[in-house]
Amino acid sequence: MSLFRDDGIVLRTQKLGEADRIITLLTRGHGRVRAVARGVRRTKSKFGARLEPFSHVDVQFFAKGSELVGRGLPLCTQSETIAPYGGGIVTDYGRYTAGTAMLETAERFTDHEGEPAVQQYLLLVGGLRTLARGEHAPHLVLDAFLLRSLAVNGYAPSFTDCAKCGMPGPNRFFSVASGGTVCADCRVPGSVVPSPQALELLGALLTGDWATADACEARYVREGSGLVSAYLHWHLERGLRSLRYVEKQ
Repeated sequence: MSLFRDDGIVLRTQKLGEADRIITLLTRGHGRVRAVARGVRRTKSKFGARLEPFSHVDVQFFAKGSELVGRGLPLCTQSETIAPYGGGIVTDYGRYTAGTAMLETAERFTDHEGEPAVQQYLLLVGGLRTLARGEHAPHLVLDAFLLRSLAVNGYAPSFTDCAKCGMPGPNRFFSVASGGTVCADCRVPGSVVPSPQALELLGALLTGDWATADACEARYVREGSGLVSAYLHWHLERGLRSLRYVEKQ
């Protein structure tokens, strides 16, 4: 029997029995973890409200074996709030739908429980912080998060140089299957010809150039979001359920 302590973001919750919940978190040190939180659905629960989606928490786990993730689910025995990002997210539809898609993305990219995913964890913390503060339009924050999540998981798209032969850009064509922009010689069936402005926007979101991203026209934002969604769908092999509810500009 062992005690573990870690900080993490609550991704989702599921009802268990009459008063318990299964909490899914993305933690700094142990990656994705599922744990049972007993009694948190009772009105007198001291820490149930802290274990809601979007919450950044410091959590103590109790596991029967020497590993946190083993044959059975560990118990979540204590929780302290680090940052209540949900307060700045759930009251706004655009932020809420974008945030929900971010949580689902983080869970999909950490499909093996107990394996550390520090870069994905830090991306999620930063993305939720930015979303909660309302510093940028929610759909832009979401697309930036999706692109950077793809990048840290080995699927970084190219928006200038040819993704196949490396020819310096800008290049006209975009192929999801090829990894981004491609030159005329590397063009494959199914390639599209996005506007230069949409490609510039996506490059800005990937690198954190918010001045360029915030100034982009709505039509190019919508076009860029379509490319991001298609690219994410390709690499995840199926789309995100929550993306259909995201409010577009």
